[in-house]
This record gives sequence, C-alpha cells and structure tokens, in this order.
Amino acid sequence: MDTSVVTGTEEKVWGGGNEPLKASYGKLMMWFFIVSDALTFSGFLAAYGFSRFKFIDSWPIADEVFTHVPFLHGQELPMIYVAFMTFILIMSSVTMVLAVDAGHNMNKTKVTWYMFLTIIGGVIFVGSQAWEWATFIKGDYGAVQTKGGNILQFGEYVDKDGEQVFKRISVADFAIVGEKERVQDNRKSGIWYRSESTIPNYNVDEVYAGLEANPNILVRSQIINEAGEKIILTREESLKSIKENGKTVVEGANLVANEYGTALFADFFFFITGFHGFHVLSGVLLNIIIFFNVILGTYERRGSYEMVEKVGLYWHFVDLVWVFVFTFFYLV
Repeated sequence: MDTSVVTGTEEKVWGGGNEPLKASYGKLMMWFFIVSDALTFSGFLAAYGFSRFKFIDSWPIADEVFTHVPFLHGQELPMIYVAFMTFILIMSSVTMVLAVDAGHNMNKTKVTWYMFLTIIGGVIFVGSQAWEWATFIKGDYGAVQTKGGNILQFGEYVDKDGEQVFKRISVADFAIVGEKERVQDNRKSGIWYRSESTIPNYNVDEVYAGLEANPNILVRSQIINEAGEKIILTREESLKSIKENGKTVVEGANLVANEYGTALFADFFFFITGFHGFHVLSGVLLNIIIFFNVILGTYERRGSYEMVEKVGLYWHFVDLVWVFVFTFFYLV
C-alpha cells in the first residue's frame, strides 16, 4: 500500500539534476566562485576607501604618480598609459564575447582566432602592469621622510604660459655628495640584531647641503590644501623642515616608505593591483589551455564549446573588477 504524501512542491525545488537554474554544474560552480571572489575584492576596496578618506589631506595625487609611458622618458603624461591598459583589457573582453558566440555556432576557426586575440590582450595587460610596478618602485625624484613619517618633496617655480608653476626637482640634481662612504649595517659587521634595507644614494645632510646651496629650490609638503594642491613651504620653512625633522631619503615606493606620500597608498597599490594581476595571469593561463584544446578539436568532438563560455565568465569578471580598481586608485 502506497503511503507517500504529495505536497505539491516537488516541481518547485531543485532535485539535484545536472541543470539547476537552467545552467550546467560547471557554470553554476563558476558563478559561485565569481560571487565569493567579488566579495573578497569588495572587502579590499572598502578598506582602501576608508583609508583613503581617513588620510584625505595627505593622500598622493594620482595625476602626479602615474605619469609614465614606455619609451617616452622625461615626459609627464598623466593617466595615459593606465587608460591604454584599461582599453586593452576591455577589448580583450569583447574578443572573448565573440569567441563564446562563435562557440555557440560551432565555428572552430573563429573561436581559435578570438581566443588568440584575448590571450594577446591579457599578456599585454599583465606586462604593462609589471612595467608600472617597476616604475613605481624605482620612483622619479626622491624625497625626504621626516621623523613623523611625512614626505617632503622638492621643486622650484618656473614660468609656463605666463604663470608661475611649481616643478618637481630630483634629489640627484641638487644634493651635494660628501666624501664619507657609508657602510650598510648587517650581521656580518657585528650588528647581529638587525639588517638594514637598501641604503639610499643620498643622506639627509647631503640633501640639506644641496638645498642650502640652491636658493631657488623649495620644499613641498604631502599635506593637501583646500584647493587640492600640496602645500609649498617658504624658503626658511624649507631649510628648517629638512634640518630639524629630516630622517631619511626615500627613493621610489615600497611597503615601508613611499616618495609620493603616505606609505599606506603603496601598500594598498601593491596588494590590490597585485591580487588583480594574479587573477589576470591565471585567466591568461586558463585561456591558453582552452585555446590549445580548441585547436586540437576537443570541444568539437564534445559537440559543445561550454568550456569557452565558462572561462569567458571568469574573464569578464576580471575585467569588471579592474573597472572598480581603476576608479578607486586612478580616478577618485
């Protein structure tokens, strides 16, 4: 005798079949991964946002930091190369869409070409990001870090189109190098409890001597005024700030110091852009694997290019995340 009870809800819930929400198991798992990864990036960007506005009066100005373009040394072109990187990544998302569409039509030739173009776009982006990192780490002008952790930069007023404009000057252009050679502290020299990081090319005394010998050079603080510009000290204040508060010379940016401003900016930059760059590199490797499977006819024999669609979901997610990273770091 059948004692089962029909509740009327059997058709309204997923019974464990292969197509929940009209999606295959593989695509559903990819969506789960994307959602969880989106939450991770959201946490990182939220932390950056809180820190950015907590130190809003001393945060580095992006237009002064990201001014470099490969093969155009000495020219300041704010945001140009970053815009190029963004364009390349967005276009690679377009070619991925075309690859997925060609896969739906079972067009092996078009899938191959569009996947190839997507890989090229990803490689260009990752290479550009590595170059940007190297440039950021090397730095441009150098600066002096005070005992309180603030950054002091150097420059002079020049005439540009009939008005006085403050132009940055490299420490190397005016520092007077002393005759005494400084040896790096390390365990071999008997200082067993510490090892110094790389010694700067100049010390504070050499910078002060050069500043004193060049009356046209002024110091610029990392503090931003109401007009959105960094405060420039008078000649007397410039000499006093270096002599009394100068602690060490900073060249470039790392996890400890940053010649462009607060070190927290560099920490977030390396961590978030590095984390995103790792995602792009992983996507490129996945695309290469899928690309060779397409050439070998693996998906043609299966009768479906769903694998291309799944890796496409990941690639679009990586592109979308970059839009937010680009907005937070470079535009806001």
